[in-house]
Amino acid sequence: MTVKPNGKRSAGLLLFRRASPDAAPEVLLGHMGGPFFARRDAGAWTIPKGEYVDGETAWDAARREFEEELGLAPPDGEPVPLGDVLQAGGKLVTAWAVEADLDPAAVVPGTFRMEWPRGSGQEREFPELDRVRWFTLDEARAVIVTAQTGFLDRLAEHSGH
Repeated sequence: MTVKPNGKRSAGLLLFRRASPDAAPEVLLGHMGGPFFARRDAGAWTIPKGEYVDGETAWDAARREFEEELGLAPPDGEPVPLGDVLQAGGKLVTAWAVEADLDPAAVVPGTFRMEWPRGSGQEREFPELDRVRWFTLDEARAVIVTAQTGFLDRLAEHSGH
């Protein structure tokens, strides 16, 4: 099945850290909030990212979305371009990796509103990301949104792992 772009674009930051300069990187992922992902693990983790529209650069959107989703300023550091991936729904996602450490306990996630249960007429608020944690690259590959494994592969190439 071929996925076609649907015109939606997102941008995000993939934080990575290393225990030592020669160590394989660990990556920070967030578990998508809301009722659709509450009982899922595989395919329910993502890089902090979000949509943007004309007039905003992908880099600016990636930094803005990092802060909106995690409640923390995006870290300084040399951005490593990871390129684009096309997700199953047709959204084009652009990402950069930045080497930095972050304590998942410090995250104060942003929220979104949606009708829940469907058809009830009641709106509820949910966290954008309901938990955040560090993963090895292999652990991340098992849980990240399938298309985003491309970002992990490019980071592994960049880091020599």
